[in-house]
Amino acid sequence: MDGVSDFLLELRSEEIPARMQAGARAELEKLFRQQMQAAGVTPGAITVWSTPRRLALIACDLPDATEAVREETKGPRASAPPQALEGFLRKTGLTREQLEDRDGVLFAVIEKPGRAVKAVLAEAVPAIIRAFSWPKSMRWGAASQSTESPRWVRPLSGIVAILGEELVECEVAGVPSGYATVGHRFHHPGAITIGGAHDYTAKLRACHVLVDHAEREALIRDGAARVAAEAGLVLVADEGLVVENAGLTEWPVPLLGRFDSAFLQVPPEVIQLTARVNQKYFVCQDAAGKLADAFVCTANIEASDGGAAIVDGNRKVLAARLSDARFFWDQDRKVPLAQQADKLGRITFHEKLGTVADKVERVAKLARWLAEEGIVPGADPSLAEQAARLAKADLVTEMVGEFPELQGLMGGYYARAEGLPDAVADAIRDHYKPVGQADEVPAAPLTIAVALADKLDTLRSFFAIDEKPTGSKDPFALRRAALGAIRIVQANALRLSIGEGDLLAFFADRLKVQQREAGVRHDLIDAVFALGGEDDIVRLLNRVEALQSFIGTEDGANLLAGYKRAANILKKEDWQGVDAEIAQTGEEDPLAMVDDPDLKAVVDARMAERRTTAVDREPAEAALAEALDAAEPEAEQAVAAEDFAAAMAALATLRAPIDRFFDEVTVNDPDRNKRSARLELLARFRAAVHNVADFGRIEG
Repeated sequence: MDGVSDFLLELRSEEIPARMQAGARAELEKLFRQQMQAAGVTPGAITVWSTPRRLALIACDLPDATEAVREETKGPRASAPPQALEGFLRKTGLTREQLEDRDGVLFAVIEKPGRAVKAVLAEAVPAIIRAFSWPKSMRWGAASQSTESPRWVRPLSGIVAILGEELVECEVAGVPSGYATVGHRFHHPGAITIGGAHDYTAKLRACHVLVDHAEREALIRDGAARVAAEAGLVLVADEGLVVENAGLTEWPVPLLGRFDSAFLQVPPEVIQLTARVNQKYFVCQDAAGKLADAFVCTANIEASDGGAAIVDGNRKVLAARLSDARFFWDQDRKVPLAQQADKLGRITFHEKLGTVADKVERVAKLARWLAEEGIVPGADPSLAEQAARLAKADLVTEMVGEFPELQGLMGGYYARAEGLPDAVADAIRDHYKPVGQADEVPAAPLTIAVALADKLDTLRSFFAIDEKPTGSKDPFALRRAALGAIRIVQANALRLSIGEGDLLAFFADRLKVQQREAGVRHDLIDAVFALGGEDDIVRLLNRVEALQSFIGTEDGANLLAGYKRAANILKKEDWQGVDAEIAQTGEEDPLAMVDDPDLKAVVDARMAERRTTAVDREPAEAALAEALDAAEPEAEQAVAAEDFAAAMAALATLRAPIDRFFDEVTVNDPDRNKRSARLELLARFRAAVHNVADFGRIEG
């Protein structure tokens, strides 16, 4: 009887690293779908779960059997040479008698009967395991010496494969499929018999395993916040830590513990990083928003003493870690940052660019120049240079050696601790910003000067030695540096010339990416960039913004249409201008050698008139010429004043005259003088528009 059934697959092993579990879930679903598609099976909803010790998949509504398939392959004509027939028979694996003759053409017809889906799954499970891709995997057992042996993240210890309530029999690396799984390692280490997909989660839950990772995440997220609130504290949210703890536990129990408040003398970021990275603990804040002497750990058992022993053990481990951090903090503060900076000469920045000390020297000079030239208004040149010279000093401290993530931040703390001005300490702390799109952009003048100088030096230095990003490779994070510099310049409206050549083109590409992500049309960005010679980011973006506003209006859309028509005519006619046409026709040749100065003056006057005066100009021509006479200087002055909205408004006055011109005037007139004058008028119109943007790059 035809029907559908749900399929359960569980693959058990020793601990799967938490960081690998999301990828493993996606991989399992992908490979399962591939196997089913290849067999002609269309499953219903698919759910994939993970715990530290298992990957599980439930596929709903699988049919009992695949459908029969009839495949037809057209072959040669019945009268074809024997060689053609023999080749077709080899290809299909049939005999001549098995072919069908249809009006003199031979066909191979192969009937593939339906297969039991249970048999399909029995082949699919081993294939999935063999094809599975882990970031790191291992072989095991006697077969491990062969490269053909199966690989898994940890030795595979169990397979549950049930379709409906029937076992899907298969075996991988000596591990046979079965109905049995195991519960929680401590609460229920014995075997559990699973009936099928319908009772899988319930039976595991009864044995202290929450197989749904999303459920465990919610339990940790809410439970950690609850135990903190019960202590009058606020949990510091950390979604990455939620996911990681869910990947480490099958029965998570959040517990709150306390540590010695004397450790709070250490910077809060150090405490949080120590707790997070080393121990996977959450931290808490008090009502005033200050770091509290409390942590939340996630146990993997429901302890009979309420978790007191677990908390005490974790407190001792955290105390040891915090003692190390406090030692680093105390030791580092004994050495002034300027003295620490002297050690930067021992660290190579790049073999072609010298040491970190060399980079610091370049950044210091550039930061001072940015302040002295007023490019960063309000930045004191001497303080900018001082902050730049100390910005990398924390790289050689004990704390940053232990926690590289704290570079910059610790420099700020050390600067403040030794009594340096707050603005200098802030500049040291924040000079790496913005690191990513979500990171804040420096706004304090001193910080802007140092942060921008650092990024510009990195870009200029690596471009100077021809170490540019290629394809997806960007080993020195130059794309990130360029985007950071762009965001600083843009957010603070800094008037800065980026430079020329490859570096300017690189900035242009990064700016296009950034603006596209911000919702700006790529063709409008191209239209402004195509003008060339623009290396001022603020001015360029103002022009793009004005262009986007203008193109969105009726005048803008119609002017674009008029421009496209004019440009197409000029391109079709290969119009190079009146002078080029005169030279091409040889009109001046007969008088080119005239020696009489008076006669030559007459010729020159006639040629000038030929170049500039339209013969028998029609009203529409005259109207366009008059509109251009007014719009050209107005748009040019507006562009010079960086009033790009006004420049667009000046162009808008050309919309009606160009529409009328095309309605009333025949450009390709038989009279060569008229034709030339009209083409020259269109060329003037095109040039006037190009003064603002290259409308030829705009779509539409």
